[in-house]
Amino acid sequence: MTEKFQSKLLPQGALIEYIPRGAYVKVCAVDPVTREEVSIVGDARSGSKRLSQEAVKKLEYVLRRKLEQKAAGQSGASGPANRSKRSETPSGWDL
Repeated sequence: MTEKFQSKLLPQGALIEYIPRGAYVKVCAVDPVTREEVSIVGDARSGSKRLSQEAVKKLEYVLRRKLEQKAAGQSGASGPANRSKRSETPSGWDL
């Protein structure tokens, strides 16, 4: 099932998709303009309205963060290049 959800940060709306998996539901929210996608997993008994609100909140958070990074002059990529320099030798978990 797919529905469209609008908010202030998403004037074109967000596409919401529900993927039931037993007692849980995977909810994907996509911004059709930037093609940014996020997903959450929630209890199927929570209801589609609450799950879609949570997915859109997460999508808005991701979009807001990317806008702030762009305004600050940072690149949108995340990963080893954006990590701060450490003086000690990195462990296997830092790679």
